[in-house]
Formats: sequence, C-alpha cells, structure tokens
Amino acid sequence: MQHTDQQESHAGAPQGTEVKPKSTETSESTNNSKFKVIRRNGKVTDFDQSKIQVAMTKAFLAVEGGQAAASRRVRETVEKLVEQVYMALFRHMPEGGTVHIEDIQDQVELAMMRAGEHKAARNYVLYREKQNEKRARAKARADKKEPAVESPSEILHVIDEDGNRKPLDLDRIETIITEATRGLKGVTKDLIIKDVRRNLFDGMAEKDVTASITMSARVLIEKDPNYSHVTARLLMDGIRAEALSFIYGEPKQATQKDMAEVYPDYFGKYIQRGVELNLLDGELARYDLEKLSHAIKPERDKKFTYLGLQTLYDRYFIHMGKTRIELPQAFFMRVSMGLAINEIDREARAIEFYELLSSFDFMSSTPTLFNSGTLRPQLSSCYLTTVPDDLDGIFSAIKDDALLSKYAGSRFGRAHQRHQW
Repeated sequence: MQHTDQQESHAGAPQGTEVKPKSTETSESTNNSKFKVIRRNGKVTDFDQSKIQVAMTKAFLAVEGGQAAASRRVRETVEKLVEQVYMALFRHMPEGGTVHIEDIQDQVELAMMRAGEHKAARNYVLYREKQNEKRARAKARADKKEPAVESPSEILHVIDEDGNRKPLDLDRIETIITEATRGLKGVTKDLIIKDVRRNLFDGMAEKDVTASITMSARVLIEKDPNYSHVTARLLMDGIRAEALSFIYGEPKQATQKDMAEVYPDYFGKYIQRGVELNLLDGELARYDLEKLSHAIKPERDKKFTYLGLQTLYDRYFIHMGKTRIELPQAFFMRVSMGLAINEIDREARAIEFYELLSSFDFMSSTPTLFNSGTLRPQLSSCYLTTVPDDLDGIFSAIKDDALLSKYAGSRFGRAHQRHQW
C-alpha cells in the first residue's frame, strides 16, 4: 500500500497485514474534535486515536507475523501503549489543542522503546525513515518538473473572539520568544521558533496561538531546566493580554519591555476597577497609588518558573468570571497593601512587604495571598478553637468551624472536659 500525507495515519503504519481498530470504551477518547492534528501538507484534521492503535498493531505484526493479530498479549500491549501516547500528548491540554503529526509519531516511538518493545520500535523507526525518503524523492521529482518560483511568504491568519480573520504577526511572536530566552544559559530561541512555525496554521483561533507557543517551550524543559523560565515568560505574554484587555476595555498586548511603561498606568486602573467590581477593599483606592505603581519592578515577572506562574494563574490571581485581571507584580502589591492597611506610613510598609514577596525572599501563606486586600481579608492559615462540653456548644462550634473553613485553613479544636467526682 502506497502512503501519502492524506492516506497516512497520525502515527504512520508499517506495511503488512490489514488491521482494523478495536472498538474503544468511549468515542471521546478515540476521535475527539477538541484535539487537532497538523499534517505534513499543512492540513488540519481531527485527532483519531484509533489510527495510532492501527499503526502500533502493524508494527507488532511486522515483527511477530500475521498470526499475532489474534494475540491477546499484543492487543493488551497496544491498548496500554496507545493510552500512554494519548496522555503524553494531551495531559497538559485539558481544554483541547493542536499537535503536529511528527510529534505523535515521536511519542509512538518513545512509548514502544520505554516498554521494552525494541523490535517493534525498530521496525516502526525504519518504516518512518522509508516514508521520509519516499516523500523527499517525490518532492525532488515535483521540483524538477516545476522549478520553484520566488514568491512572498504565505500570510497566516488567525480568528479572533468575534470571528474575524486577521493576519498573524509572526514578527511579534519572534520578539517575545527572543525576550523569553534572553539572559538564560542552555536555551536557544531558534529551537522554539522552528517548532512554533511548524505548529501554526492558517485559520487558527487567536487564543490558541499563545498556548501553542508555550507548549513549544514546555516540551523542552526536560532538555534544560532553564526552559522552565522560558515557558513562564511565554505564558506571561498571554496573561498580560488577558488582564490588560479587561482593564483597558479593548484588546491590548504588551511585551516584557513594554511593561516598564505599562505597569504604572495599569496598576492604578486595576485597583480602581477591582474596587468598582467589589473584588477589592475600597480602602486600597485611598493609598497613594502613583507612589506604589512606581515602586513596582516589572523585571521581576521574569523570575518565575513555569509551574509557579501557572499555579498563580490557576488559583491565586483576582478574576472576574473566568478572566484574570491581575498581573503578578500587581498581585504582590495588592497583598502587601492589605498587610499594611492599618500601618501609620502604610505606603512605605506596603513597599517593604512588596520587596520581600516579589523577590521571593519571603512568601505569605495561601489564605493571605488569596484574601489580603479583598473584602474578606482573612489572613490566617490555622485556628485554635475551643469546643464547649454541651450540646448547644458542640453544634455551635461546628457551625463556626464551617464558616472558618470557607475562607481559612486548618482548624484545631480543644474540648472542655466535664469532670465527674
């Protein structure tokens, strides 16, 4: 059977016995439209897990012979490996995403090698190499028949939230990747840019572009730990766009370099908007916001690793609905303002707290980070309560503990004991 880019499965399949995919437990795990595959010709198709199953099964049959098609061991091994490939590709994309066909085939190789199925893996690798050679020969013949003509690079378009098509700014993408890698040893922007360009396609949703860029860096973290800082800086670009667009009421982006000017203006607007939306304590608006905004150090956004920044985004930043309106340095300053709210020179004390938090020299407990400066300024992690030794007191203490647990941390109860003589 001759394979083309249109005919070839996601995983690629060694030629041999015809294999039909086994039925799976749910259609969602087999053919899920929220996951997309970029093929070598640039076409985007739905991800189909059954094609990986077929490809892996053919790799085993090429080694063990056609009689292995009925083997329970082969079937169970393939099912297990397919699940591993699926998780490796999509465990970080719970809401959907796009992968390149080469990435899928790389994961198939890795899964078979890690499982000790070296013969099947070798057969699969050789098959991929033959297919690459076949495509190269076909391209060479086509180029010989139709000499390449100089033409301007294809302009990719993205679809914004309103459904409008607009040109994708590739120069800006290269700029933020360059910023993200600057000053870090062991990382290279070219490796990320190459992978990003491979994963972009015409008609891509604009909101998926940042996720695709971040993913291109995240997969390199195992290669060098500094890619964790790179990934965080690329994630930061999407967070900036989300927060700034909400606060300014129109689409707005900013590079790390731009934030030296944007942060002071954004911070005052963020505090005022947070108070208006009843997300922040009105007392914060009575601070000298100009003084505090100029104490913010935008360069400290670059100190984060990927996991740290993603955790703050997922759990800690102030949000309206599903939209985060708080940037990292505004987050640290908001917490600091809440801590200093009753101080005499509270601006000076807030700046002192900010210096400690934003430099990572000290970090407050989770309830403080959640609630400081908000309408429920509950700052303590733990409480020690006393439970009276009577029915009313016991159930009243249960109610108090339930209310505390809504915004607080752990509770430890001490019961009064009634002595009998």
